[in-house]
Amino acid sequence: MIRLKRIYDEPSENDGIRILVDRLWPRGLSKEKAKLDIWLKEVAPSDNLRKWFSHDPDKWNGFKERYFKELNQKKVYVDQIIDMAENNDVTLLYATNDEKFNNAVALKEHIESIIGSDKNDGY
Repeated sequence: MIRLKRIYDEPSENDGIRILVDRLWPRGLSKEKAKLDIWLKEVAPSDNLRKWFSHDPDKWNGFKERYFKELNQKKVYVDQIIDMAENNDVTLLYATNDEKFNNAVALKEHIESIIGSDKNDGY
């Protein structure tokens, strides 16, 4: 199972493997308090895309389209998350206050579409 959580929220045993998926380290948070297993900044959107999007809900669909194209070029990192999620709970961590329009939400959607299409390949 893949979950989403703000990195500033209290860690939980239910989090499983905690993966920070932001390019920038969260402000004011120590590495000890973050309790990360992995900081996978390579899977984060490019700086140009992140700045263009700027968490503007009106740009959400365009952001996802562009981000998914970037993720297709970063298959090794996406596959790493998928591999971890096969046998473990995984929590994708993000720093922004916006819980609906952020790269972790888009990344989870992208991963779930891959997992879903893999299951359907056998039919």
